[in-house]
Amino acid sequence: MLETRNEPASLPEVDAEALHRMMEEVSVFGGGPGGAMTRLTLSREDKAARDWLANWLKNSGLRLETDPMGNMYGFLDWAGPDAPLVMSGSHLDSQPNGGRFDGAYGVIAACAAIDAIRKHVARTGIVPKVNFCIVNWTNEEGARFQPSLLGSGVNAGELTLDFALARKDGDGISVRQALDDIGYAGTFGPVIPDALIELHIEGSAELEKKGMRFAVFNRFWGNVKYRLAFIGRQAHTGPTPMAERHDALLAAAYLIAELKGFADQAGIDLHTSCGRLEVYPNSPNVVPGEAVMFIELRSAKPDVLARAEAQLNEKADLCAKKADVGFEVRSIDRRRAGNMDEGLVALAQDTAAEFGLETLLLDTIGGHDAVSTTAVSPAVVIAVPSVGGVIHHPTEFTTPEDRLLGAEILSAMLWKFCLDGNILKTRTEGVG
Repeated sequence: MLETRNEPASLPEVDAEALHRMMEEVSVFGGGPGGAMTRLTLSREDKAARDWLANWLKNSGLRLETDPMGNMYGFLDWAGPDAPLVMSGSHLDSQPNGGRFDGAYGVIAACAAIDAIRKHVARTGIVPKVNFCIVNWTNEEGARFQPSLLGSGVNAGELTLDFALARKDGDGISVRQALDDIGYAGTFGPVIPDALIELHIEGSAELEKKGMRFAVFNRFWGNVKYRLAFIGRQAHTGPTPMAERHDALLAAAYLIAELKGFADQAGIDLHTSCGRLEVYPNSPNVVPGEAVMFIELRSAKPDVLARAEAQLNEKADLCAKKADVGFEVRSIDRRRAGNMDEGLVALAQDTAAEFGLETLLLDTIGGHDAVSTTAVSPAVVIAVPSVGGVIHHPTEFTTPEDRLLGAEILSAMLWKFCLDGNILKTRTEGVG
């Protein structure tokens, strides 16, 4: 049985049973044993989840639109064409063998929150002062196509549509082809909201460590992502003398160790990784002729990122020489560091306080679609706890009680917009 909270009066009531039922329903698409989720963007599993969302939006009286990147928008048009637009949602795609709550929870919670508001307005007769939009962004995860935040990046103008549609997966299938294959290439957009609130699982254990239940990400880290290839010479692992080998994978191994050293030197201000390695021809009996590394450098400090990138280029050259191979940089993707909207951060804190909760302010080191949106609109990410801090793993879990709490706080924040219009503008005009 879900616990009772000290919640503010006269708020839309989120249907807890519906929230959890919808979460279970969408988890079927790509779900596997032990909580595993493999719902790569624009895959058949993703199409099934999108179809489910499209049906829910239409059955709930929302207007469904899709843009050329496959971003899905469900509009609740009830305040007139000149009213502010407030958006909430996240993404339905997952990592391979990932968890069920990363992204999908934010979409489902947005559905539950908007549905609660819609029903509350019908009961009370209150005249809404904003329109709402539920969003499902394409390729947030960056697992199938790189870079991540692809759909939101195009919508915000940080990436061009042609660039994004031309991205290819490991099998050579482009985003354009994949969208056509599942029938989700639209013509609508872009959609620039007056505010975006994205609800997410925390993805770390800070709330749990502090015994707290609600957080706001008020700052986001930047990153630099390299696709770097070491190029050697394919040979037989048996008769080829060790001294005559040009082993591309050996060079990659040297550089992976160096990456850890960069982070050791920089301390808590830098995260580094090589999360994916493509080895050719990838046979036990063949000296690898090519090893492609997917390298990430993350920091909130531009100078730290710049120094790490310089180290990366220097060490790549040294590692290539040490293994007697060549190398080339095949792509570089960058994401800026910055801050979430102060007004939305304050709104989240105020709303949580009305539920009797203190808010933990955190950095988000991972990317969220709200990060892209900050380029064109006020945006924020709010979060509820992840059990054990687990994310991108089948055991990723947020309790039903915390999932309901997050949806209730989201609904309460959206309700304030519904009553007062663009409250961010009102707050700004009231300053001074």
